[in-house]
Amino acid sequence: GIKTNVRGQDFIDVEIVMKPPDQRDMTANEVIALWRDSIGDLPGVDQVTFEAESGPGGYRQDISIDLSHSDIEVLEKASRAFVARAERFSNSRDVRDNYKMGKAQYDFRLRPEGRALGLTDEELGEQLRGAFFGSLALRLLRGTNEIEVRVKLPEEQREDIHHLEDLVIRTPGGTEVPLMDVAVLEKGNAFTSINRRDGRRIVNVSMDVEPKRAVSQVIDALQNEELPQLARDYPGITWSFEGSNAEMRRATSSLWGSFGLALAVIYSLLAIAFRDYIQPLIVLVAIPFGIVGAVLGHVLLGYDLSLVSLMGVIALSGVVINDSLIMVDYANRRRGEFSAHEAISQAGIRRFRPILLTTLTTFGGLMPLIFE
Repeated sequence: GIKTNVRGQDFIDVEIVMKPPDQRDMTANEVIALWRDSIGDLPGVDQVTFEAESGPGGYRQDISIDLSHSDIEVLEKASRAFVARAERFSNSRDVRDNYKMGKAQYDFRLRPEGRALGLTDEELGEQLRGAFFGSLALRLLRGTNEIEVRVKLPEEQREDIHHLEDLVIRTPGGTEVPLMDVAVLEKGNAFTSINRRDGRRIVNVSMDVEPKRAVSQVIDALQNEELPQLARDYPGITWSFEGSNAEMRRATSSLWGSFGLALAVIYSLLAIAFRDYIQPLIVLVAIPFGIVGAVLGHVLLGYDLSLVSLMGVIALSGVVINDSLIMVDYANRRRGEFSAHEAISQAGIRRFRPILLTTLTTFGGLMPLIFE
């Protein structure tokens, strides 16, 4: 199914609801690629973005960056320049920012001549509002309903801004003067929304990356090349990675903190069991070897390290610690019969099969999760 939504005065989205995956021979990304190629450049459109949502989690772009500056004009220029640079990346797709100028706005400021005639900002505002929105003249009761009668300019004058030059303002003294003789007109924009984070005015720039495995390379290029150059071009600009990247940083920080606490608890328990402070370190030294194996596995399969990968490394550390504990414990029990070197050799031979079986059964149990 296809439906179109018009949101406000400057946003349109077209939504395609696809059949379940087992009932179609194209993926959502393939449909998006064909759709993007068919549309091309649309005249009069500022941004065109393609999103694919699946499940309750919703859609989130791969990279999201908050730019901040104390001067909104500098921030606007910097965000436009950054969007243009990000669009030059061959892997970037649907680069956009959330900066919107909003509607046109006319600001009136009283001249000294107007103040000399006794006009105030409030009186000027009331007369301008009355001319365009209407001044309440009287209320009428018609049955059970109350009807307001408002007096305002004719419709053709209210629709043409040039009639402001002919608008007449009445002073407190009863004289009538042209609007432009007592006020200065300044054209600006009324922002439809102002975005802040931690009290700072921000503009968010987000983008997708294809293929997804290139996200880390694009982030590195932005951090090391584009953003520092942007800071040199626009002094005072600051930035932070938000969205999935921010959640990844917070989750990773929490994960490593919990991992460190778990290692401290494991060390304490091993020290109590061994009645020694050195042998628990020997057991824990096996963890880096497991991490090396995990990294090599990612390299061979062509995957980037992710948050799920770090969880897997922590789970793997538990398996490695268990295997190392089995060897050290067996070597300790043979120290009375053999020398240290012979006890270690015997532990490697005698405990090889239990260690291998433990590792394989753990791998077998986690295999469905690994291959997903």
